[in-house]
Amino acid sequence: MLEALDLSRTLTKEKYRKQLPQMQRRLHRLQRACWEAKVATIVVLEGWDAAGKGTAIGKLTQRLEPRGFSLHAIREPRTSETHMPWMWRFWNKVPNWGEIAIFDRSWYGRVMVERVEGLVSKKQWREAYGDIVSFERALSDDRYLVVKFFLHISKQEQKKRFRKLESDPTTSWQVETEDWEHHRKYKKYLVAVEEMLERTESEWGPWTLVEATDRRWTRARIFGTLIRRIEEGLVRHGCEVPEIESWEGADENGDEDD
Repeated sequence: MLEALDLSRTLTKEKYRKQLPQMQRRLHRLQRACWEAKVATIVVLEGWDAAGKGTAIGKLTQRLEPRGFSLHAIREPRTSETHMPWMWRFWNKVPNWGEIAIFDRSWYGRVMVERVEGLVSKKQWREAYGDIVSFERALSDDRYLVVKFFLHISKQEQKKRFRKLESDPTTSWQVETEDWEHHRKYKKYLVAVEEMLERTESEWGPWTLVEATDRRWTRARIFGTLIRRIEEGLVRHGCEVPEIESWEGADENGDEDD
């Protein structure tokens, strides 16, 4: 799957500056519509380290109503969580109807990091595929939209970004020893990711693969897909979809982020 992506895709700064406020405003209106219709949305962002998940989330949430969404940065389970069924800590983070939950990494760590690093047995990560598909199916059947992204960059691009982060004292802390260890195992992770995408692709939880070399393209792709999926979800549940407003010009706050 991933080898078919064109990682050279870009979006000009001019188009990005015009589209970003339009997409942010549209997403805000859809957030309000989901709240009124009691339709919940779960957004999953997976991808390589330094692929841009954090900055994309920053743009996604910049214009959202803070009381209507939650953000979960998933790390390794705490000691107390290891004594519970492995999906328990994710069920606890499922949003109320009408709300949005954004996951910076997710339950897919079981079949990626935990698999490649040998943190769980082969039996455990193989069984996890069925657990994940059932989990997402149960959510979809109960007025939840499951929108999943995988941000893809090459091994060379990842190395370039790690070096850039390390060269700046204000960002060097973001690159840890384990990040370089994962980088050296890029091929092993690639095998795990490909199998994950194949075995957890479903009608109710399809994957969107994002060419993440160009950050502007990455954000626009995520915004566009999320907006379309929410609109489709509202229609599927027999709810009214807000009309699209015209929105021309740059961001009202003069945002020039590239």
